[in-house]
Amino acid sequence: MSRRELREQIFKLLFRIEFNPREEMEAQTELFFEEEENQADVADTAYITEKFNRILDRLEQIDRVLNERVKGWDTGRMGKVDLAILRLAVYEVLFDAEIPTGVAINEAVELAKKYGQDSSPAFINGVLAKFA
Repeated sequence: MSRRELREQIFKLLFRIEFNPREEMEAQTELFFEEEENQADVADTAYITEKFNRILDRLEQIDRVLNERVKGWDTGRMGKVDLAILRLAVYEVLFDAEIPTGVAINEAVELAKKYGQDSSPAFINGVLAKFA
């Protein structure tokens, strides 16, 4: 899988946390990979799961930083797709030294174009500009 495809899978998992209790996420992750469209080889599954769990471990911190930097919005008001994309991108910008900031922002905008509403790419780009 390409980096973009891996990131997309992580985004899809992050989206699930809005609808499932945290203690069920391990089971949700297993169910995720059982779906035909989400099947991946062992290495990709390990990468996706590991990064997803690292984001989950920092979720409160990521949300706090988002709430501090985004004026007029908070994570409770954001669309769930936009929030999942932002959580992934903020994690990559602040905590993943392997991902350059520009790449994290660009990839987040691309996810917003694919999964978000018409206004999502501009919103995502505007929010992430505060982290660049």
